[in-house]
Amino acid sequence: MWKVRKYVTAVEEVLHDRGPDLKVPLRIGTAAVVVQNPYAGRYEENLLPGMEALNELGREVARRLLKALEAQPAEIEAYGKGAIVGADGELEHGAMWHPSGGWGMRAILGDTKAIVPAGKMVGAVGARLMMPLGHVNAAYVRSHFHTVGVSIDDAPRADEIVYALGMATGGRPHARLGGLAASEIKGVDGLR
Repeated sequence: MWKVRKYVTAVEEVLHDRGPDLKVPLRIGTAAVVVQNPYAGRYEENLLPGMEALNELGREVARRLLKALEAQPAEIEAYGKGAIVGADGELEHGAMWHPSGGWGMRAILGDTKAIVPAGKMVGAVGARLMMPLGHVNAAYVRSHFHTVGVSIDDAPRADEIVYALGMATGGRPHARLGGLAASEIKGVDGLR
C-alpha cells in the first residue's frame, strides 16, 4: 500500500553552542521516508487500514535513524516525529504517522515512557518542517525541548508524503534554564 520512493537520513554533531566545548558531542539525527500517498486527490472515510499498514515502515525508519546516529538505544535521550503531506493530500494523512512513527521508535529504543512529540503540515516540494523533540522518559524535562529540521529538495511531490523521525543523544547544549533535570526523572508516568 505504501510505495517508498526513497529514504533520507541526516546527522549533525554539535560540539558547542557558543559556550565551552561539550564533554561529549551532541548527536541529533533525522530519518525520513518519501512515500506515494494512496489517498491523494480524494477523500477516504476510513484511514485506519492505511495507518496500520505504516507500522513496519515506522520500525524501519527508526532502525535506519539509530544506525545513522551510530548509537545504542540507551544513548538516545530525546525523540520526535513529523510528516509533510504533499498538496494533493490532507493533514489527516500526516496524522496517520502518530502511532506508526511513535511505536516504531519505541520498538527500537525499548521501554520509553514519554509521549513522542509531533509536528505535521501540508507543504510544497522542499518544505521544511521543524520537528519537536522531547525527553524519551519524562515530558517535563525542559532541557530536552528542542527541534530538528526536516527538508527534502524534491519532496513531497503533490501526491507524496514525507514521514520523519528525529532522535538526539542529549538535550540542548548548555541548557541552564532550570526545571526537572534528566538525572531527577522517576520515569513512572512519562511526565516526571
